[in-house]
Amino acid sequence: MKHLRLILGDQLNASHSWYKTVDNNTVYLICELHQEASYVTHHIQKIAAFFKAMESFATALSKAGHQVIYLTLDDTAQYQDLPHLLETIIQQQQISQFSYQQPDEYRLAQQLAAFSQQLAIASTCVNSEHFYLAHSELSSYFKTNTKHRLEHFYRAMRRRFNLLMDGEEPHGGQWNFDTNNRCKLKAKDLAQIPQPLLFDTNVTEILERINRHQITTMGHIGSNLLWPVTRASAKALLIYFCQYCLPRFGQFQDAMTGRLGSFTDDNGWSLYHSRLSFALNSKILSPQQVVNTAINAYHDSNGDISIAQIEGFIRQILGWREFVRGIYWLNMPTYRQLNALDAKRALPSWFWNGDTTMRCQQQAISQSLDYSYAHHIQRLMVTDNFCLLTGIAPDEVDNWYLGIYIDAIEWVELPNTRGMSQFADGGIVGSKAYAASGNYINKMSDYCQDCHYDVKQITSDNACPLNALYWHFMLQHQAQFANNPRNSMVYANWRKRSPTVQEEILVKAQHLLANLEQL
Repeated sequence: MKHLRLILGDQLNASHSWYKTVDNNTVYLICELHQEASYVTHHIQKIAAFFKAMESFATALSKAGHQVIYLTLDDTAQYQDLPHLLETIIQQQQISQFSYQQPDEYRLAQQLAAFSQQLAIASTCVNSEHFYLAHSELSSYFKTNTKHRLEHFYRAMRRRFNLLMDGEEPHGGQWNFDTNNRCKLKAKDLAQIPQPLLFDTNVTEILERINRHQITTMGHIGSNLLWPVTRASAKALLIYFCQYCLPRFGQFQDAMTGRLGSFTDDNGWSLYHSRLSFALNSKILSPQQVVNTAINAYHDSNGDISIAQIEGFIRQILGWREFVRGIYWLNMPTYRQLNALDAKRALPSWFWNGDTTMRCQQQAISQSLDYSYAHHIQRLMVTDNFCLLTGIAPDEVDNWYLGIYIDAIEWVELPNTRGMSQFADGGIVGSKAYAASGNYINKMSDYCQDCHYDVKQITSDNACPLNALYWHFMLQHQAQFANNPRNSMVYANWRKRSPTVQEEILVKAQHLLANLEQL
């Protein structure tokens, strides 16, 4: 009896129980697919990284003695989709049993479930063995179309998995040290930022293949890839992060700077962040491995790593990463259509090239195009915030985010954009819209210092566009937001302004909204 096991591009988990024994009657299939390279316009680094990681994983399995079929775009171009390819392989290899790991994207889960149902041979879907929570457990923590809050879930996860706990109490005396982790980088801090650990993997053949098959991409890349695409390189990056970045990670995790140079020559884009999200989301590393390694580094640091640093990092993985996955699966497929604020505008064309005079947007977008990466505050409070204030259609926001970032897979991208940043889910993920004026950007970055616009102005010709747009947004959606106690001061401050000033602000905002392409 011959068994075919499918490995998707984000299922590169070498610790999976599938690989504990070598069976000559089991064939593993890993394939580059046009449907996966083209369902949105992806960053060229994202496609290259996934293809190279898949190729490396296939090579490692083969060296371990497993039977592996690795197909490139050249091999799969003739097939209209994944099911068509699988049908052919099953016939050619005379397969009598088919298995696949639970996909993390709804569309692939539906596609493979439908394919399996029509098979004449036995088929099985197994756990991916990656997350803290098994897929079957999610409904115990989340309910469909119900508001959930991270803090409650995060505490439950800490207790269940006994992480950063002293008995029944949180280690350090409190659950959350977020208030310690909102520091802006000052001039004296810039010289201390560690150089990022970059890799130098040649992807020339992959780039030629992508070009040969006319896959539309965005962003920039050289002939070599700076991201970890093997287990060894991912583990090296994890160790590097714990040694050089974790000691100040939490303190500056929200900070942004544009002071440190340009592509491949600086550390301003990386700061103290781990940049492990690609390795995690492709399952090269497990969240347990990352969390345990970081906690061990904290305990071995002799005080160099404070509780605020390690707690902030663990919250992102044990908390937020698992949280958005639950939100995604318990609300799909309807979550993909939610648009609570009725946002309809088109994404400005400068999101695809960074050609804007708004320095904060230019910095975040250009960095994203250069590296296929921006950290969570650049995403949430810079580009996402702009889209929120200007009412960009959630479909356009989702597709841009899903394409441009190397770590973007729909299960993690969708709740972050449609939910957390755009409030299109009506509050399922967050209790308020994360709207901000230019003041927040100025508080957490040095972007405003060299900007064409004046962050202190609201209605003048050179006023920061975010200021008038912020007030327009809050007034436009007052019915949804006014009852939230966290917004009471916002509306109180608006009422203190004279009717004349209020009118000037709203007129300015309308002018900006009519001319987004010119910003």
